[in-house]
Amino acid sequence: MKKFYRITADLAADVCCGLLLAAAFYCFAIPADFPMAGVSGLSLIFYHMLGLPVGVMTIVLNIPIAICCYRTLGKRFYINSLKTTLITSLIIDAAGPALPAYHGERILSAICAGVFCGVGYALAFMRNSSTGGFDFIMMTVRHYRPHLSLGRIAFTLDVTVILISGLLFGDVDTVIFGIILNYIYTTVLDRVLYGTSSGKLTLIVTDVPAKMIQTIDEKAGRGSTVLKAAGGYSKEDKSVVMCASGKKEMYRIRKLAHEVDESAFVIILESNEVIGEGFRLPGDMNPA
Repeated sequence: MKKFYRITADLAADVCCGLLLAAAFYCFAIPADFPMAGVSGLSLIFYHMLGLPVGVMTIVLNIPIAICCYRTLGKRFYINSLKTTLITSLIIDAAGPALPAYHGERILSAICAGVFCGVGYALAFMRNSSTGGFDFIMMTVRHYRPHLSLGRIAFTLDVTVILISGLLFGDVDTVIFGIILNYIYTTVLDRVLYGTSSGKLTLIVTDVPAKMIQTIDEKAGRGSTVLKAAGGYSKEDKSVVMCASGKKEMYRIRKLAHEVDESAFVIILESNEVIGEGFRLPGDMNPA
């Protein structure tokens, strides 16, 4: 039964992904003549030049990229991606032309297309899959450079394709709008993928770690960890209280830190992901 629910959820995510991308392409990108990036961007170039369907060209262009990236990505991710690519491509060509085209302000088209693309692609990545093409390249780059976010990798690759497209068609305004679109897309992608489990990491250097931990636990409802340290100049032993929290809770923890110890040294860091009790559990990551 669990496997049935997993398969159903995967298929539903693929269908939603396809519908979102269809809306992004046919409702906003194509009417506004935006140079979409990635394999989809290359497919749009073929669409404008030769009238070839976007979905069919996406499948054709995916083949050599998939073959080259197979060893790095692994069989499971590869098979999931082939399934997602096939479903989304068919939906894009079947549903896309039937959707109403928007012919209003181009900046609004860029915003809407970027948001739809960001959410759509995030649905695929969250299910341990992708829509193939440049997604394969993105995941391969992240395999060797795990500190880079998918959004940052995508933006670099996409801007490259957009600039090539701009040289091809010679439309500077279109290139600018394309970069805006892809900036929004990659920002939304990172926000959806990492934003739900992001938070703040507070480091508190204090002489009363036990009292600090107790106060944070009782008044902020967050657990803490004590790290042993030493002063770089004084060489004296120090205690660092480390506490992961949500963004709203961070302000409460910062106030409590100085209530407990007026001389406490507080450092607050942005945390892209927090995985564990009280946040997202490991089992919630990339369900397969």
